[in-house]
Amino acid sequence: MLNVTGVSGGYGEQIVVKNISFHLQQQEILGILGPNGSGKTTLMKLISGLLPPQEGTISFKGLKLSDYSSKQLAKEIAVLPQLHSHAFDYTVRETVCMGRYPHQKGMFAPWTEQDEKAVIDAMEQTGVLQFEKHSIQDLSGGERQRVFLAQALAQEPKLLLLDEPTNHLDLSYQKQLLDLLKEWTTSHELTVISIFHDLNVASLYCDRLLLLHHGETVKLASPGAVLKKETVEQVYQARIHTQAHPELPKPQVTLLPKHGQSGDDFITKDLFHISSDHVHLTAPQPLKTLSSAVIGPGLGWHRHFVNRHVPMDYQCDDSYQDMCNYAGEWGWNPSDTVGMMTAVMVEDVVIKEFKTQELSIVIAVTAGVGNAVDVALAHEREHPSSIGTINIWLFVNGKLSDEAFIQAMMTVTEAKVKALQHADVKDPLTNTLATGTATDSVMVAATQSGNSVQYAGPITDLGKMIGKGVVLCTTEAIQQYSKRKKHL
Repeated sequence: MLNVTGVSGGYGEQIVVKNISFHLQQQEILGILGPNGSGKTTLMKLISGLLPPQEGTISFKGLKLSDYSSKQLAKEIAVLPQLHSHAFDYTVRETVCMGRYPHQKGMFAPWTEQDEKAVIDAMEQTGVLQFEKHSIQDLSGGERQRVFLAQALAQEPKLLLLDEPTNHLDLSYQKQLLDLLKEWTTSHELTVISIFHDLNVASLYCDRLLLLHHGETVKLASPGAVLKKETVEQVYQARIHTQAHPELPKPQVTLLPKHGQSGDDFITKDLFHISSDHVHLTAPQPLKTLSSAVIGPGLGWHRHFVNRHVPMDYQCDDSYQDMCNYAGEWGWNPSDTVGMMTAVMVEDVVIKEFKTQELSIVIAVTAGVGNAVDVALAHEREHPSSIGTINIWLFVNGKLSDEAFIQAMMTVTEAKVKALQHADVKDPLTNTLATGTATDSVMVAATQSGNSVQYAGPITDLGKMIGKGVVLCTTEAIQQYSKRKKHL
């Protein structure tokens, strides 16, 4: 559809963009990225025909842009600039109707049903129909932006050029606008080129990204291939972290500030509060956590950690909400809390500290093995017949990488299995050595300050501490459980 071949151009003798080439597929959304001054807007002006290229060619549907008259080109290509200035006090409807000018034949051409439908559809889909009689001057910046987008869509172009289309829009309207453009690429065979400053939004909605730096192409590819950590850091001169979007196979970029996690407070045994209701710890600062808890699961940042005692016959249709309510009753914000449940006596929790010259950890374990399970034979049982849970907390006074968090979880699990073997705990249904219980939970939390830890496998310094500590604490917790069970 659009071919840009070896294009260079700028203003007078100043060359801003240099030797840019790409081919745009029909119904594609191409995002143009780059820091300020990288040539994004200049390239857009060249593509729209506002600036003639000093070198190279730009063709649309097989014809050079210079071969089109301005009115012919306007039937095919619509432009939504970043900023607008209006000298006249038009209404919203009048402004949107201007988008139909390229389709008018003569100065006094009649207004057709097609014209009316295009205008109404554009206003409805951009959410500005309610303002159609209002003056454009009376609208907010975000509302004006939607009006000008409606004007561009009423033009019924095949190629839409956008310069920061979400500028001035709040989060909900950003999503609505970009969802609409994505939908129109299919329903109206629309093709889009858009400049973005927000790398994450560009990643979510664009099929390909063109990354510019100093007027030259750094990368032209899919979002996953362009938004690599090393590439983004080099071009934008900023520390970043990339991770996958939770619902789409698209990368998301997180800016890493110069300052790190504040505070050098360590997690120690003295921070634990133990009662018959729960074991609780409030950290001096938020800790980065990875857990399988009832609330606060997955990866996040939390300050409150609670292991709550529930009755042996505990039944609840929504344990998540029940745990949130429990946290709220004690004054802990559920969104700031990692919460687990257990039917064992939480007063029997085993808490130990382990240290080396460079690292220190704290491990807390409650254990009940009434429904111990051999995972290799778990398929032979239907539901657990009794309550029994091993809950393990690992606090690391150090800065863990993502790999270290995952490896720490694995090391904790391996050590737990070893502790069960030492205690000769068996699956009561299969009479084979148990590997855990039906409802075990594990949590790893790190202060993210102090010494950095890249790995936490069994033979690393951290892994060795975890292995030793979890075996000791879990073994002792099982012994506490067995003693209490004998006295019942």
